[in-house]
Amino acid sequence: MRIGYGRVSTRDQHPDALTAAGCEHIFIDTASGKLARRPELDKALLSANRPGDQLVVTKLDRLGRSLEHLIDLSGQLQARGVDLVVLDQGIDTSTAVGRMFFQILGAIAEFEHALMSERTMDGLAAARARGRTGGQRPKLGPRQVQLARAMYEEVGADGKRAYTVAQIAAEFGVTRPTIYRHLAKPSAPPSRRQ
Repeated sequence: MRIGYGRVSTRDQHPDALTAAGCEHIFIDTASGKLARRPELDKALLSANRPGDQLVVTKLDRLGRSLEHLIDLSGQLQARGVDLVVLDQGIDTSTAVGRMFFQILGAIAEFEHALMSERTMDGLAAARARGRTGGQRPKLGPRQVQLARAMYEEVGADGKRAYTVAQIAAEFGVTRPTIYRHLAKPSAPPSRRQ
């Protein structure tokens, strides 16, 4: 059985090619391709579940969000014995050339992933060499923490705290949990920069 899937945008409102290709069931999403959930794609993948079925799309970019996603979908289809047919590119995984095309895509995806990982490691090593350890920059500097602690410990004439945690947080433009986190840490002497 031929199952058609399309994702329409303002440029491509009429996936008539799927009907012309002999698709018995056609599923169309109107959402962006970057969205993780595409309900019509899920239905199309459920429908194309028997060996010999074909999932037909007009263009490869209408099917996957990324190269990695395309490889994953291809693997799912291959495991079920379902072939993928891409009309505009002439890809048909029921043929040796179509299968080779997806194996090449898979190799490119692995290579791209390895390069990104290598670049990340190089970037982290360079940052460490410059003295950066990574992670998020603290919301309050040491001097601000010291001031916040002093405000928290300040007592009014009536014997009650002069400032609430909410007031201290508003003063520094942070959330109450940030103030509580710093108050819970033992106070450290301010560090001097050279």
